[in-house]
Amino acid sequence: MADDLKVGVVGCTGRMGQMVIEQVGVTEGCVIAGASEQPGHASIGEDAGVIAGVGALGVSVVDDPAAMMAGVDVVVDFTVPAATVQHAEMAAAAGVAMVIGTTGLNDEQAKAIDAAATKVAIVWAPNMSVGVTLLLALTEQVAGILGPQDYDIEVVEMHHRHKIDAPSGTALGLGKAAAAGRGVPLDSVYQAVRDGHTGARPDGQIGFATLRGGDVVGEHTVIFAGEGERVELSHKAGSRKVFASGAVRAALWTQDRAAGLYSMKTVLGFDG
Repeated sequence: MADDLKVGVVGCTGRMGQMVIEQVGVTEGCVIAGASEQPGHASIGEDAGVIAGVGALGVSVVDDPAAMMAGVDVVVDFTVPAATVQHAEMAAAAGVAMVIGTTGLNDEQAKAIDAAATKVAIVWAPNMSVGVTLLLALTEQVAGILGPQDYDIEVVEMHHRHKIDAPSGTALGLGKAAAAGRGVPLDSVYQAVRDGHTGARPDGQIGFATLRGGDVVGEHTVIFAGEGERVELSHKAGSRKVFASGAVRAALWTQDRAAGLYSMKTVLGFDG
C-alpha cells in the first residue's frame, strides 16, 4: 500500500534477515521495499522474498546498501559490528531511520552509532523481544531493592555454538540494568571470568557465566543469591521469531520520530 512503511533489510539472507522479511509480510502497515547483501554474495539479483521462503516480493537483493536506503523509510540491521557502523552512517546520510539488533560493538563503534542518531531515529537494543525488555526493567527494579551486602548478582546465559560474542549483548544489558538499579556503573563491578584461586566474592560484584552449545536460541537468567534464599529472573527464547517481531514493531514505532537513540524499553513504554 502507498502509505505503508517501507522497510529495508541489510544482511537479508542471514537467519535474522530472512525472519524480518517474513515478519514484515505478516504485519500490517509495512512492506519490504529493499534488501541488500555483501558485494559478490551469491544471492545478488535474486528475489528477497523467495530467499526468505515467503514467495516473490518483486524486491531484488542488491549489493549497494546506500542505494537501497534511498528507497526505504527504515532499515533493519542484524549483521556484524563493523558493517552495522557503516550502515548507520549510510542511514544518517540518507535520512532513514534504523533498527539495530547487532551485538558485540566496542566503545568506538558505539560512539559511531550515537553520532548517527543525532541525525535520524535509531532503535538499538541487545535483544528485541518483548519478554527480554520486560526482564531488563525487572532486573533494574529488583537490584535496587535487594542490596549488595545481602544479595549477590550473577547473570547466566546460553546460546548456540555459532555465536561469536561473549557475554551476549543481552547478558551485558542485564548486567547494566542491575548496576543501574544499584546506582553504579557496570565497569566498576563487572566480573566475567573466574579461574583458579579467586578469593572470596566481593560485595556488589556482578558476575557473568557464558555457556555455548547446540542450537540454543537464547536463555538468560539473573540470579540474586542471598543467605537462605535465591531469587531468579529468567527468559528463554524458543524461536528467533520473537526477535524479528520486536524489530518490526520497533521499525513501525520509528515513523515520524525525532532523531535520537532509543531503546526497546521506550518503544514498548516500559520507561514511562
